[in-house]
Amino acid sequence: MNRSNFWVRIMIVAIVVTFAAVLGQIQRWRTSLRPVIQETSQLDKKPRRPKRPRQESEPEVLVRFKPGMTVDEIRAIAARTNDRVEDEIESVEGLIAIDDLDNADPTAVSESYAAMSDYVVYAEPNFEIRLDPQPNEGFTKDLVYRERPIGAPNDPQFAEQWALNNLGQDGGKDRADIDALKAWLTTQGSQKVVVAVLDSGVDYTHKDLVSNIWLRPENLPQYTDDELGTFDDTRGFDADATIGDPMDDNGHGTHCAGVIGAEGDNNEGIAGINWKVQIMPLKFLGRGGFGSTKNAIEAINYTIDRKKKGVNVRIISASWGSTSRSKALEDAIRAAGDAGILFVAAAGNSSTDNDKRPHYPSNYNLPNVISVAALDRTDSLASFSNYGAKTVHIAAPGKDIISTWLNDDYRSASGTSMATPHVAGVAALMLSKSPNMSVEKLRERLLSSVDKIDTLNGRTVSAGRLNAAKALGK
Repeated sequence: MNRSNFWVRIMIVAIVVTFAAVLGQIQRWRTSLRPVIQETSQLDKKPRRPKRPRQESEPEVLVRFKPGMTVDEIRAIAARTNDRVEDEIESVEGLIAIDDLDNADPTAVSESYAAMSDYVVYAEPNFEIRLDPQPNEGFTKDLVYRERPIGAPNDPQFAEQWALNNLGQDGGKDRADIDALKAWLTTQGSQKVVVAVLDSGVDYTHKDLVSNIWLRPENLPQYTDDELGTFDDTRGFDADATIGDPMDDNGHGTHCAGVIGAEGDNNEGIAGINWKVQIMPLKFLGRGGFGSTKNAIEAINYTIDRKKKGVNVRIISASWGSTSRSKALEDAIRAAGDAGILFVAAAGNSSTDNDKRPHYPSNYNLPNVISVAALDRTDSLASFSNYGAKTVHIAAPGKDIISTWLNDDYRSASGTSMATPHVAGVAALMLSKSPNMSVEKLRERLLSSVDKIDTLNGRTVSAGRLNAAKALGK
C-alpha cells in the first residue's frame, strides 16, 4: 500500500466517524427536547391543583399598583428585579402579592417598590400575624344547684354559659349577660345567614357544629384563582394552597365558632347564640396560631367572591390582631364592607389603650368594623382586655367562656377572642330576623342597644355591654 492511498483511507474513516457523531448528537437533541414539549402541554390542563411549588416561598411583599395597570405590565416590572407575581387580589384593584426570588430582606424589597412612585400606590412587607396570648386566669365553681330557667335549651353545659344567662353562678353577677333567653323568644337563628370565621379553621366534624357548617351549594362552582388554581371549597377555604382544607388543628377557631353557632337544644354540649346558622370556616392561621397578612387577605378575598356569587355571607368574625398596620389588609376589609359584610374584630389582650397603641385590624377606622373588648362575669372589664374611648366600640363577655374544641371536646377559654364571636353571633341573630338590614344599620343598632356600664365610660365608644334582646328590639 502506497503512502497516498493510506492517507486517503484515513481521511475517509475520519469523515465517517464525524458524520456518525453528528447524527448521534442530533438524535440526543431530539430525545432531550421531547419531554420538555410534553411537560408544557401538561401545564395547560385545567383545573390546576392549588399548590405552590416547593422551591417558591411565601410572598414577601404586598404592592398596590396604580389603577389601569395590567397584570402583564406588573409582571414585567417584577421580572426586572427577579421577582414574580404570586397572586392578584381581585377584590382590591391593583393589589398584588409579590415573591422575591432572591430572598432579599422584605423591608428592603417593599421600599424598592414604594420608590416606584410612577407605578405604585404603596408597598409593604407581608407581616406575620399571631394569635394574641390567651389569658389563663382560673375561677372557683360555687357548686350551688340552680333550676334550669324557663325557655333554656336542653344542652347539658348551658348552665355554665354565664355569658348567655348569668344567674350569679361561680362568683358572677346576676343579669351580667347578653340576655340570650329573651332574644330567643324572637328568633333562634336561621341557616339562611352565613358567618365566616376567619381564624385557625373550624373542626367541621364536631358533633355540636356539624349541622351548622356551611356547605358550598351544588350549583356554585369551586373557587378558582387565576394564579393559585382551583380549590375544593366544599366546607370553606384554607389560604394555605398546599393543604386546601379548613379543618382546625389549633382549636381557637373551633372555640369561636361554637360561641356563634353550636347547635342549640340538641341535648348535646352547649348552645350557640344561634341555634341554627351557617358557619363558613376560613383558615389562615396554622397549628401554632400564626399566619400572614397575605393569607388573611386571600381569605377575605375568597369571602367577597362567594358573596358576589350568591352566598349570603354577611359577617366575618376575626379574633386575632397585630400592632403592625397593613394598608393592604385595610383595603381588603373595606372591600368586604362594600360587598355588604360586617367585620367584627378583637381589641386585643395586652391591657393597653388602643387609642394610644393601635391594634389591627380592630383599629381600622372603617364603617364596617366593630372592635370588641372583653368583660368578666361581674360586668367588669377583664384585666387583660385592651380598651379605647375612641377606637374600641363595644364590650362583650370574654372570660371563662365554655365552647366547642377539637375532637368533639369542650373547653373554657378567655380573651377578646371570645368576646368577638358574641358580637358576631348577635349580629347573625339580628339578620335572621331582618335579612335585608344594611351593614351600616346593623353596626349602628349593635352599638346603640347596649346595656350601659359606668366602668366602661371612657373605655369604649358605646360605654356598654352587648345585649342581644335589645338589639332585636325586645
